[in-house]
Amino acid sequence: MSGIILAVIGMVVFALGYRYYSKFIAEKIYRLDPTYQTPAHKFKDGVDFVPTNKFVLWGHHFTSVAGAAPIVGPAIAVYWGWLPAFLWVVLGTVFAAGVHDFGALVLSVRNKGQSVGTIAHKLIGRRAKLLFLFIILLLVLMVNAVFAWVIANLFIKFPASVLSVFIQIPLAIWIGYWVYKKQGNMLLPSLAALATMYLAAIVASYVEPLQIDLIGYFGGEGSTVMGMTATSMAFFVWIIILMIYVYIASTLPVWKLLQPRDYINSHQLVVGLLILYLGLLFSNPTISAPATNTEADVPWFPLLFITIACGAISGFHGLVSSGTSSKQLDKETDARFVGYLGAVGEGTLALVAIIATVTFFGSTADFTAVYSSFGAASSEGLGVFVQGAAKLATGLAIPPEVASTIVSVIIVSFAATTLDTSVRLMRYIISEIGSEYNVNSLGNKHVATTIAVVSSAALVLIPEGPKGFGSGGYLLWPLFGTSNQLLAGITLLLVSFWLRNQGRNYAPTMIPMIFLLFMTLWAMTSQVFGKWNVFGGSEPSGLLFTFGSIIWIFAIWILIEALILFNKKDKELPTD
Repeated sequence: MSGIILAVIGMVVFALGYRYYSKFIAEKIYRLDPTYQTPAHKFKDGVDFVPTNKFVLWGHHFTSVAGAAPIVGPAIAVYWGWLPAFLWVVLGTVFAAGVHDFGALVLSVRNKGQSVGTIAHKLIGRRAKLLFLFIILLLVLMVNAVFAWVIANLFIKFPASVLSVFIQIPLAIWIGYWVYKKQGNMLLPSLAALATMYLAAIVASYVEPLQIDLIGYFGGEGSTVMGMTATSMAFFVWIIILMIYVYIASTLPVWKLLQPRDYINSHQLVVGLLILYLGLLFSNPTISAPATNTEADVPWFPLLFITIACGAISGFHGLVSSGTSSKQLDKETDARFVGYLGAVGEGTLALVAIIATVTFFGSTADFTAVYSSFGAASSEGLGVFVQGAAKLATGLAIPPEVASTIVSVIIVSFAATTLDTSVRLMRYIISEIGSEYNVNSLGNKHVATTIAVVSSAALVLIPEGPKGFGSGGYLLWPLFGTSNQLLAGITLLLVSFWLRNQGRNYAPTMIPMIFLLFMTLWAMTSQVFGKWNVFGGSEPSGLLFTFGSIIWIFAIWILIEALILFNKKDKELPTD
């Protein structure tokens, strides 16, 4: 079977979903009002609340949510066969992710740009808010650790990509100054910045001195530095550099770095998708993976729905929608374009991730040799995607070395965008928790950011695991998926409550909520209390069991509170 067929079917469904279903949701369910004064105007401060052109905001939103996860998840999930992964990405994007991201954005806009955690207080109660905030805090902490781990490893594996990624930072700062202070146009400078980045990537692919190879600087793979292997020291240095960067990036006003860099990355994502889809068209590869893997060592049901989180539906998207995007929305009617189309954009990335992975191998035997177990798929999935994407790019006569570098630049850029957005969100959450418990020092952005950065670095560096020093991000990936989907389900619960309070039809949000919570709690219960249980699990893990147990208890508590309130028909519930 040709990979082109999968791409065409997926893109047609995405287009129909945005054209018709999102319009129905916007007009009949969320009822967007073009005259509504958004928080970006009402609370404009030039730092977090900044009215933004919908195309620029879409760029920020899209690249913030489209990190490494919509690549890693699908690249792992094809272990069960391409068909289950394909169906979940396509249908999940249209009927769950788009509604969720769009809904979280509108809900936040109608509530002064507040986060979904704070809104939980209004809809369910203070106790639910605090529980929700702690769940979100743990999730973004895991996001920080996972994405920092991914970026550091990509820098080590593809040193030619480092220069291009670092060049983007001063270019983005200059563009931010040009647009915000000089009222210049952002499009042409962003395209010029992107061309500069790719030129640097091409040159660095062939000029070895331009490759920032820390392992080589530390004497090569067999060397030791301060009691650590060269690889471990390189990983440690990259994590420290990343933490310094995200500290600065997450405390700067959004117009100085966040918006212009994300706008560049939105073009980069479009260019990357065009390269991959055009490469697919010209090379017309055959799918070598089986449609379903009947010999999988772990069942796909319900694990598929937590392995592919971003790319189908993701709770982190709701945090971005209500944490940063809602504070920059110029008109309420822009929410459909930013929220729903942002989810569709990520779906197209997840779709091509599936296709690049399942068309890379020459035969089904080659595929099953690498994807011999779920553990092997988890370990090798990202590397297979990079190689598969590079193979697709060669269909446009791009040399393999250059293609691998460009693909790694794209992944790192998206992961870095997600990382500093996540740290900024963590700062907001820490400040909210400090406000609830009257710890005024946590309201200081530098204190809150320091806590976020130090705890994230500790979580990725300290745990020992199968990847050696700094295995935190690798160990946390399974729990990241379950927690992420659990948060998405709770966010859909909040949107459903809001719609019910407005007297509107809440079935479009309630149905995916029930499905997602059922699958996620089933998977989470089996993993936390079966697989990771330190008192007799099949693969005991103190880290995963502790984090997972806390999140599971908090989630059940919130659901019980919500169910009790939902059944109180006579209770006066708040409206907009």
